[in-house]
Parts: sequence; C-alpha cells; structure tokens
Amino acid sequence: MFLRRGFILFLPRLVGLLVAACCSVSIVYMLACTPKGDNQQLALPRVHSPTVKEGYEAILQEREEQHRNYIISLNKQIAQLKAELQSRSEQLKSVQDEYSNPLNIRLDHSNPEKAQANLLAFLRSQIDKAEVHSGVKLSTEYATVPFESFTLQKVYQLETGLTRHPEEKPVRKDKRDELIEVIELAVGSLNNPEGDGNVKHRVYTASDFIEGIYRTEKDKGTLYELTFKGDTKHQFKKIVLFRPFGPVMKVKNENVNMADTLINVIVPLAKRANKFRQFMQNFREMGIQQDRRIHLTVVYFGKEQMNEVKSILENTSKSANFKNFTFIQLNEEFSRGKGLDVGARFWKGNNVVLFFCDVDIYFTAEFLNSCRLNTQPGKKVFYPVLFSQYNPSIIYGHHDSIPSLDQQLIIKKETGFWRDFGFGMTCQYRSDFINIGGFDLDIKGWGGEDVHLYRKYLHSNLIVIRTPVRGLFHLWHEKQCLDELTPEQYKMCMQSKAMNEASHGQLGMLVFKQEIETHLHRQKLSSKKT
Repeated sequence: MFLRRGFILFLPRLVGLLVAACCSVSIVYMLACTPKGDNQQLALPRVHSPTVKEGYEAILQEREEQHRNYIISLNKQIAQLKAELQSRSEQLKSVQDEYSNPLNIRLDHSNPEKAQANLLAFLRSQIDKAEVHSGVKLSTEYATVPFESFTLQKVYQLETGLTRHPEEKPVRKDKRDELIEVIELAVGSLNNPEGDGNVKHRVYTASDFIEGIYRTEKDKGTLYELTFKGDTKHQFKKIVLFRPFGPVMKVKNENVNMADTLINVIVPLAKRANKFRQFMQNFREMGIQQDRRIHLTVVYFGKEQMNEVKSILENTSKSANFKNFTFIQLNEEFSRGKGLDVGARFWKGNNVVLFFCDVDIYFTAEFLNSCRLNTQPGKKVFYPVLFSQYNPSIIYGHHDSIPSLDQQLIIKKETGFWRDFGFGMTCQYRSDFINIGGFDLDIKGWGGEDVHLYRKYLHSNLIVIRTPVRGLFHLWHEKQCLDELTPEQYKMCMQSKAMNEASHGQLGMLVFKQEIETHLHRQKLSSKKT
C-alpha cells in the first residue's frame, strides 16, 4: 500500500526528469547541427569546384543587398532627423514671435487690449533685465555703464560732448526736459505715497531735491536715483525711477538706387600746389576709378601757382580720360565761404549733391556713398565728423621712418581725434543750399563761415545728420594763423592748431622730455656703478 502510494507520488517527478533530459538532448543536437549564421565567415566554395563563379556571385549579391538595405535605413533616419529639426525650428520661431518680437505688439490691431497688455508686460520686463535690483557680472572694467550726477542747476558728466565742459547747465533741450520731468515725477510721488491716503505728510517741492544720479543702458532704459531732504538733518528720502525703452518698431523699408546720383566736389584753393597734387591722387583713385559718379569744381583765388594747379588738373584729365571738372578763377583775396558759394551757384545742371571739401582732405569711395545716402532734397543734409590726423613727425618720431599715407590713416587715439568742432566738410543738395541762403559772404579768410551755414540748417526744418565717419580724414599740415584774422578767428585758429599736433599724452612727453632724459641718464649711471 505504502509502496504503491509512494510510486504514484514519484511518477510525476520521474516524468519531469525524462522531459528535461529530452529537451537537453534536443538543444545539444540543434547547436551541433545548425549551419553557421551570417555573422560567421561564409564557407567559400572550393576553387576547383564547378560552381565557384556562381558561388562568388551569390556571396557578392548578398553583400550588396545588405549594404543597400543599410543605406536605405540611414537615409530614412536622416530624413526623420531633418523633419524633427524643421519642426523644432518652427516651434522656436513661433515662441520668439510671440514673446520676443515687439512688432506683434504694434501690429495686433484686432485686439487692442491684448496689445496694450503685451506692451505693458514688455516694459515691466525691461526693469528685470536692467541692472536695477541686483548687479550684473561684467567681464572687464570697460563694460561698466557709468552714472552721471545732477542737481537742480548742473549736470556732472563723463561724456562732455562738443562743449568739453565736465559740468554744465544742460544745453540740449531733450536732456533738460528729461531731468525736469524726472524731478517733477519724484516730487509728485513723494506727495502722494501709496497706501497712506488718510495720513498727513509734509509737502515736498523741487527745492527739497539734493542730488540725483542716472545712467542709460541703451537696450533697456534709463535708471534714475533721486535723493531728497527728509524730516530731520540725517534723514533722507530716496526715489528710484526707471524709464523703460519700448520695443523696436519698423518705420521704413525701402530700396535706394544711387546709380545716377552725381556728387559735385567743390574745392576752394589759393596756392598750395603740392597739396593739390596729393589731393588729385586721392580724387583719381577714389572718385574717378572707383566711384565714377563725380564732378570736380576748383575755385582758385589769385594767379600765383595757378598755372601749376591747372596743369595738375589737365594731366589728370588726360591720363584718366576725365572730363567732369570745372575750373573757376577769382582775382580776389581768398575766402573759403566765397569760393564754395561761387562753385555751388556755378552749376547749371540738374539738382546735384554738393560735397564741400578742402585740399587737405582724404576720402574713400565708401564715404561718397555715405554722402549720397545721408542727403535728401528738402529733407536731410549731412555733416560728417571726420578723423583728424596728428603730426606724423610726433606720432612716429621714435620710428626709423614715417609710414606711407595709407598706413597712417588708422583710427586710433594715438593717431588722431574726431574733429567734432569742425563743420566745414558737408554734403547737401544744391537746392537746399540755395534755399537756405548759402554762405555769409561778409566773412573773410579762415573759419566762421561753416558754423554760420551749419546754424542755418539747424534753424530750419531739415534733418541734420551728424555722425563720425570712417572714410573721411583731415591730413595733418602745419597751420599758419595770420595776423589779419579777427581776434575771434585767431583764437579759433590757435585752438585748432594746438589740437592738431598730438594727443594730450604725446604733448606731455614733449613738455617733460628733459626730465625723462635726465631720469634715463641717472638710471644708466646707477647701473654702471652696480
């Protein structure tokens, strides 16, 4: 009984063991008898086999099919990646258009409330971007945006502008109105504090203002910090204001064709034949050979060296096949304003761009295009700020030789300066020059006539474009201030002469030359003793 019951219990186990053994035998048999796969070396047919050619062809065909399938797979993956990249680019563009493109604020006329809300959000975001609540890490000291300080009467400034005054009453109306508005807004804020409607406060006025500082981050806005008197001697009220800059808005998009826009370069001259020869070399290269849309008018005073000047002009005309020039001779005392005025009025053709130029000026072909692009009849006149060269003998005095002129024309603080006090080189259409009344012909000799014309344009409704340009240079020459000049003209001439020689540091080296040489001599003696 017990044996039978035990056998019954053992029988399933025995069956299980037999099944496992059969499976193991089957697996061993399959591993031993299965042919080699593709990843193993294919068995090549014997060389002397009658099917050797068919075997090789079959193998090559199989390999070629594998490579073809692999290439198809790669092409599919590349196509999928390109599609994904295109999709992500479109998503990024839509996000930028929605949040970063300020034009949407302006162009969304269908929903004015949304446009106003977007604009307000943008202006508030400018405060967060600017250096108002916390500092910003800067790479060098040159990246710092400095503050300027001001009181009710004066502004203390690092960028002194044309006046060169480190402190002054604001001359420019926009700056004056800006600071007045800020002080009035701050006073209003002090007299109407938020959340204290029922509490009585002292009344503040502009006389309580002590001082303020402000600075402008060109892409964000202007920060103002104003300090007022407090209730006691050692208490103060401080107001922080921020004028955010709005989004950039497109004003105009136009094509400008200057292919037929002629420039009449007018040069008044007396003597100075050598300088005129140098000028004509520049005129030939930049005006005749490169620009080719140019006319030259020379107004010559007197007869001394006149034949030499005419010969230079005629030789250039023959060698360069250039006929677009006019020579006008006046038997009278030199007057720059008179010469330019006569040259401008002498022109009898269609309305033309006039470039009033001097014989000691060097210009590039790029500048001539700037001259065209920044003038518009009845609308704009161009007053470029040229770069004035220092005395090369001082700049390169420690060199073996002075470099060629092309190598000297480099815009650096050691080589020259922006001549922002000069208004003689200017471009305008002839019609604007005639309508404004031309030059004051009562001014004789050097200086004054250009400022007078410049002020005429400022007093008109024309836009005056005043900007430094990289393609206009005043070449250094020794300046003679004649005794015949009026006291004001003589003073202007001497100031110009002083600024023309060298930079502040270079002039200082000349002044202290003896001390420097003495120091070097002592150093040599000291080194010999040791």
